[in-house]
Amino acid sequence: MIRIDAARRPPDLQPAITRMWDLSAQKILDLEETWDPADGAPVFTARGWTDWTQGFQFGSALLQFDATDEGRFLELGRERTYSRMAPHVTHMGVHDHGFNNVSTWGALRRLAREGRYEPEGRERDLCELALKASGAVQARRWTRLADGGGFIYSFNGPHSLFVDTVRSLRALALAHRLGHVLLEEGDTPVSLLERLVQHARATARFSVYYGEARDTWDVRGRVAHESLFDVMNGSYRCPSTQQGYSPFTTWTRGQAWAILGFAEELEFLGTVPDAELQAFGGRAEVEEVLLEAARATAAHYVETTPPDGVPYWDTGAPGLEAERRDGPADPWDTPEPVDSSAAAIAAQGLLRLGRRLESLGVEAEGRRLTQAGLTTAHTLLARPYLSEDPRHQGLLLHAVYHRPNGWDFVPPDRRGPCGESCQWGDYHLREVAVLVQSLIDEGPYYTFFGSEGPA
Repeated sequence: MIRIDAARRPPDLQPAITRMWDLSAQKILDLEETWDPADGAPVFTARGWTDWTQGFQFGSALLQFDATDEGRFLELGRERTYSRMAPHVTHMGVHDHGFNNVSTWGALRRLAREGRYEPEGRERDLCELALKASGAVQARRWTRLADGGGFIYSFNGPHSLFVDTVRSLRALALAHRLGHVLLEEGDTPVSLLERLVQHARATARFSVYYGEARDTWDVRGRVAHESLFDVMNGSYRCPSTQQGYSPFTTWTRGQAWAILGFAEELEFLGTVPDAELQAFGGRAEVEEVLLEAARATAAHYVETTPPDGVPYWDTGAPGLEAERRDGPADPWDTPEPVDSSAAAIAAQGLLRLGRRLESLGVEAEGRRLTQAGLTTAHTLLARPYLSEDPRHQGLLLHAVYHRPNGWDFVPPDRRGPCGESCQWGDYHLREVAVLVQSLIDEGPYYTFFGSEGPA
């Protein structure tokens, strides 16, 4: 269980955040100087699967600008977004639009709306057009369920619901906020908000467990990476996994995506007028489903993660039986690797969900999750997780990509993967730093949609 530091406050992290941005600047520029675009997006850990990380590469430059006001990072992020990210806007084969496009086109739009820079000509219109197209393309990957609901299917095919995709709903959220709809055959309009809500409900129902004897291993807050369906009649078949140890254990990065994805969508829905949610059961019903899923996954994460806030890659990985679970894992020497990228994603989700619960009057639980998020962020912003070696282009060490496929680097003298970084881990460490900074400054609260007002 995470050993929560109840006394830690956001300003306590300021020196570590400042130090991180200094290291981050060097690593972004070094990567830019040596990276060959012909090689695809640099993933670091070993290899790519689909090209789902390029938005994190260029989005990191935009976060660097957001945090430091250094114009060279804004120009780097802008130029690379416009020259490299267009294919991702209309990528029909992936469920990753919220990762690639919201981190780039969405970040530029947000920064422009916040007055952080002056867009040239119709630059903001270009960003908004890209976001509209991205949201509609993402929503088009649709499998209808027997009960009339549905989900955005993964790159595995129409039978496959990934828990990761709950965070890609940001693409639908922004496109809807911009007034866009998906047009199907016969010019039939499809609400992007409706698809967002239906996918979130399906994820909450099938990806998250609630301790209700759904199967022998039904523990509240456990998460299935993948859920499989019969595409002929829309019926649920079974849990599955691609990157976890088994369908009946919890791949912790998937759980982290769920915590953060549900928390962010709750923040977004809080800005949607009641009337827009009425057709989907009303605000109370929609938010209750998402909030229960978020609370369950967050509670399980806190209970099963080592004391310092960095989880092993899967809660049921077989080598954990020989490991001590009452102390922090040694990321350099363990048969089952930790996944710092999961910790960076979860830290942001815990902070957002904690804030949400406190605003609802659920103060004790909200404070506990907030402090768990700060505890985790504090761990990641220091050794052995923060990469201080100027020869290493990664920022957050000890991330894992695909343990079952053996894609992660294992040093010759170690028992398991360790010591490497990944684009999504680095990006989310930067993003949680931006979030914590907004809490320190007591300024505008950082969200993917930029503000709580209209577009």
